[in-house]
Amino acid sequence: MNVASILKAKGSDVVTATPVMTLGETARLLTSRRIGAVVVLHGQQVLGILSERDIVKAVAASGAEALDRPVRDFMTSRVTTCDLNDSADELMDIMTNGRFRHLPVVHKGELVGIVSIGDVVKHRIAETVMETEAMRLYIASS
Repeated sequence: MNVASILKAKGSDVVTATPVMTLGETARLLTSRRIGAVVVLHGQQVLGILSERDIVKAVAASGAEALDRPVRDFMTSRVTTCDLNDSADELMDIMTNGRFRHLPVVHKGELVGIVSIGDVVKHRIAETVMETEAMRLYIASS
């Protein structure tokens, strides 16, 4: 299973923010969309990613005033991305080693989706269930 199959099942909609949006605006966007991260774009260029964890760290360090400051002050600007051809196992390794939960999907220089650790686990479990059922059918027919 690869990223393309995960996006085919979940969709390729990506919620984005601009670097000048305030942290408060972005927090409200995350809440209203019930998501954990946004990709920060300038035009079509990925500048960064901002997660709930980044917001918590900003408020812990700077207090409520952080909510009035721009996203660019708190986003992760060294963004790790993945490609449509990457496998679920590769994604789990990347996310585990990097200690993050969201990966923007960039294909041929264009943002085409985002995957979360939850998406990867869900599809990996589905794949395991299908493999188990195939083995049961094979054993039963032998």
